[in-house]
Amino acid sequence: MPKYDTALFVGGTRFIGRHTVEAFLDAGYAVTTVTRGEHDDPFADRDGVENRTGDRTERADLAAARDAVEPDVVVDFVGLHPGEVRAATDVFADARYVYVSSGSAYAPGDVPMYEDETPLHPCEPEQEGDDTAETYGPRKAECDRAVFAAAAEGVEAMAVRPMLVQGPHDYTERFGYWVNRVAEHGEVLVPGDGGSLLHRVYVADLARALLLVAEEGEPGEAYNAADRSAYSLDRSLELIADALDTDVTPVHASERELAAHGVEPTDISLYTPDPMLVSTGKLAALGWEPTPPPASVAETARAHVDAGVTGPDESLDRVTEEAVLAALGDE
Repeated sequence: MPKYDTALFVGGTRFIGRHTVEAFLDAGYAVTTVTRGEHDDPFADRDGVENRTGDRTERADLAAARDAVEPDVVVDFVGLHPGEVRAATDVFADARYVYVSSGSAYAPGDVPMYEDETPLHPCEPEQEGDDTAETYGPRKAECDRAVFAAAAEGVEAMAVRPMLVQGPHDYTERFGYWVNRVAEHGEVLVPGDGGSLLHRVYVADLARALLLVAEEGEPGEAYNAADRSAYSLDRSLELIADALDTDVTPVHASERELAAHGVEPTDISLYTPDPMLVSTGKLAALGWEPTPPPASVAETARAHVDAGVTGPDESLDRVTEEAVLAALGDE
C-alpha cells in the first residue's frame, strides 16, 4: 500500500514524468497529470491515470487541478522559472511537493557536489524570466531556493537534483548519439582521452527516487540523484557495445586535432572538460539503490536502437567525424 493515495504531476507524459507515473502506479497511487496537451499522452487509456489540460504558468489552472484532485503528493517536472515554483508551492501548500531540479543548479568547482555544502549558482532578477541555456543553472538554483523558502513557511516542499538523465523515451537523444555511433560504426570519435566524467542517472532509478522523496523526504531538503558509480565516455562505449553484442574502437582526438576540422570538444554529446560528480549519500540514506550501469545502459541502448534514435539535431555529423578519423589515421 502507498504511504499516500493521490499524486498530481505537473507535466508527466514525456520522459522523466512518464517513468515516474509508472513508479507511482506500481506503488498503488491514483495519478493525475496536468499538461498543455501538446504531446501524445501515453497514459490516455490507462486505468489509474487521468489527465487535465492546463498551463503550469497559469496559477488558476494549477488551483483548478488542486481542487479537482486534492492531491497528497505533487511532483513538479516542468518548473523552469522561480516565479512558477513560488506559485506552485503556494497553490499546493497542503500537499507534499517535490520539485524536479537539476545538478546544473550547483556553481561549478566542487568535486563531488554536496547538497548542503556546495554553493548554488546566484540568479540575478533579470535572469529569472529568461529562457536561454546560459541561465538554466541559475534559474534552477533560484527555484530550489523558492522550495526552501516555502519549507521554512511550513510547506512540505523538497527538491531532487538529477544529473544527466538517460533511459528509454529520452527525447533529448544525448546518450542516443553514442548508442547510434556504436550500433552503426566500428570506429567512434571521442574527444580528449575518453575519460570525461559526467555523472548520470538511469531514468527508472530517478522515478523511484522521486517516489521515495515524496514519501520519506524531509521538507526543506535537496537530494542528489545519480548512479553510485560514475563512468567515462570510453566506458560508456564499452557498455553499449556489450549490450548490443558488437565491437567498438574509440579514437581519441585532442582539442587541436578537432579544431583543425572546426570542431570543439563540447560539440560532441556528453563531453565535459571537468568532472561533474555529485554525492549521493543523502538519497542512499533513505534506502535508494540505483541499477548497476551494465544493466541500465543495456536497457537504454536496446530501447534507443529499437526507436531509431540517432542523436540531437545539433550533434556532430558523421561526415565531419569521418574526416577527423581519416586525418588521425594518416598521422
